[in-house]
Amino acid sequence: MSVGRLVVCPTPIGNLEDVTLRVLAALREADLIACEDTRHSRVLLDRYGVSGQLISYHEHNERSRATELVKRMREGSVVALVSDAGMPLVSDPGLVLVRACVAAGLGVEVLPGPSAALSALVASALPAERWRFVGFLPRKQGEMKRVFASTETLVAFESPRRVAASLEVLAELDPERQVAVCRELTKLHEEIVRGPAADLAARYRAEAPRGEIVLVVAPAPVVSGGDLQAALAALQRLVEAGAKPRPAAGVVAELTGVAANALYRALTESRSE
Repeated sequence: MSVGRLVVCPTPIGNLEDVTLRVLAALREADLIACEDTRHSRVLLDRYGVSGQLISYHEHNERSRATELVKRMREGSVVALVSDAGMPLVSDPGLVLVRACVAAGLGVEVLPGPSAALSALVASALPAERWRFVGFLPRKQGEMKRVFASTETLVAFESPRRVAASLEVLAELDPERQVAVCRELTKLHEEIVRGPAADLAARYRAEAPRGEIVLVVAPAPVVSGGDLQAALAALQRLVEAGAKPRPAAGVVAELTGVAANALYRALTESRSE
């Protein structure tokens, strides 16, 4: 009996013409196509005349469906896995199935294709040599601030309703940090807005964006531990003498070269310990 395999197929993030020839071939050859939403995937499949058998595979049935699909692959079936948009597993279902296939000794083939994270990173005009993808930003401000402290370019998904609030958190840390708000990538109303965190926070507080959003945030400045500690000690003495924290942080920053926002953040964190 032949042994089947899993083929992970990324699908367009907006424009149906972005599907690759290899993905279309894999979908046509598959015995079964596992879809996050069969109705959504049917639009793409009908566009290109793919008439394979569909089965639902989403976050609510991952474990039971993975067991079923592994059984089918052991019997010789080739299963194609798709999500609603982009690469399965990247903020989408699929990890349970891939792990089950690996545990069962089944082959897993991953095809290249569209990615909102990569498209946004390149379009942002921010450094792309070292970057970090975090999925959706955390809801809690403390966790979000830790994410924004990354010294690598940051790529994150965000709800359009929360864009302004998230940028305001970043602006508290560093109002001049460069950000790109990438909206509706590959679609008719694609828009890339670039600028300082404070400016974009004000823009989207006045009018919330619409559609799918990817945020790209410039790396946080790198500060050596010794320089920061010495500057923080000076700032603490000024505050203890009656100076207001934020203006004092600016003065110490001018004298030491340590970023004022890094100083202010360190002071706030030291007070909460």
